[in-house]
Amino acid sequence: MSERGYRNAKGHERNRRAQKDRPFSAQAPGQRRRLSDPARLTAYQALRAVNGEDAYGNLVLPHLVRKNRLDKRDAAFATELAYGAMRRQGTWDAVLGHCVDRPLKDLDPQVLDALRLGAHQLLAMRVPDHAALDATVGLVRGEIGQGPAGLVNAVLRKVARQSTEEWLDQLEAAESDDLRKLGVRYSHPAWEVRALRRALRMSGRPQEEIVDLLETNNAPARVHLVALPGLGSLAAALDAGATPGTLVADSAESAGGDVHRIPGTRDGTVRVQDAGSQLVARVMADVPVADDQGKWADFCAGPGGKASLLAALADQQDARLYANEVSDHRADLVEQALGAVPDRAWTLRVGDGRDIPGEMPGGFDRVLVDVPCTGLGALRRRPEARWRRTPADVAELGSLQRELLSAALDSTRPGGVVLYATCSPHTAETLDVVSDIVTAREDTEILDTGESARRAALPGAFEGDRRADLEWPEGGTSVQLWPHVHGTDAMFMIALRKTA
Repeated sequence: MSERGYRNAKGHERNRRAQKDRPFSAQAPGQRRRLSDPARLTAYQALRAVNGEDAYGNLVLPHLVRKNRLDKRDAAFATELAYGAMRRQGTWDAVLGHCVDRPLKDLDPQVLDALRLGAHQLLAMRVPDHAALDATVGLVRGEIGQGPAGLVNAVLRKVARQSTEEWLDQLEAAESDDLRKLGVRYSHPAWEVRALRRALRMSGRPQEEIVDLLETNNAPARVHLVALPGLGSLAAALDAGATPGTLVADSAESAGGDVHRIPGTRDGTVRVQDAGSQLVARVMADVPVADDQGKWADFCAGPGGKASLLAALADQQDARLYANEVSDHRADLVEQALGAVPDRAWTLRVGDGRDIPGEMPGGFDRVLVDVPCTGLGALRRRPEARWRRTPADVAELGSLQRELLSAALDSTRPGGVVLYATCSPHTAETLDVVSDIVTAREDTEILDTGESARRAALPGAFEGDRRADLEWPEGGTSVQLWPHVHGTDAMFMIALRKTA
């Protein structure tokens, strides 16, 4: 028996320091919890909300940053840690699978999220190993309990034994399929890699660009701003360090910080909106329509970004936007966004867009149908989305997308235009949907959407390798934007004219 384990006749351990000489924390357990590293605690709370409550990272994290009163430096650290762990979750889970002696699904979800945060610090951030280990173990001890802290410490020490590149090489070597190799290295499900590579090829781009696209999806997106035409100004944002946008007018790229402090963002005349989405609204307003009577519609208006820009553009042209949203909650967001635009320029309806045709005698001149989709084009901004979607979602959404596009055409007058848009480049949500509808109907023709995009964009935006239009066998063109080429979400759009 070791001397440490020996007890004397009174049952006391030999060589053990007296209680008065032993170090103890002066904080009660509740105090230790409140005094956890605020940046890592915020990232952990965001990850738990996303993985435990199906929250959206881009919505929950800013709220937690404000709630926990993080300063600028801690907010930046928490953002990099939380979003990074969400984006790279597939790769870090593969690494952790080699370091845990049980299936990851058998771990307490709280512990697994803490391990993901620790792995991201060790393998993808400029955090010393000892700091990443100590801080993560301390977080677990304060937020989950002493018992799991030992497990987390042991697992993360195994993670730290290899460099990031060594882990990636090991994970790739275990895969025989090229798509799975790309998936594990760049942290995308293999089916998404396949779909994105095919979309590149079908849009006329080299499929070898898939690596650039996947890398871009893993990088934080620049924050784009828009000033509603005739209502807002970006002067204050530009004075504060923002740079003028390169794709569309009245836009800028934020220099960082809390963009909601920029003048105009509180009253909605300056908005955070991806430049690709801005271009969609401007293309809809630009497409030539003979005898335009000013009856415009946005069939899927939530959460209101495109609708507010469209309403401002409509107001300048003495038109009126009929904004529709099926969800009560999202309709509230649409109404809030439209509140920055004079109410003479818009009307809000809450209901299913597929029911509109029977309610609108005479038809619309212009209709935007920005359909619900998988969101595979916005993976930079929605870091958790890649793990939530499945191929079954594509098939399910495809039926809805076709129905909404048909309803939009049915509600458009002869000579009017429908702009079909998605925030996904998946060909099953873009080319296939439009092709099926155009083939099935005799009253629809594809317009030169690329030409409208060039008119609506800033000069030179689509020159050289930044070309975005695709010619269709039936005539006309569609437009596909790409994060790694245009610096936007992967927006798809195509303008269709109702001929009869």
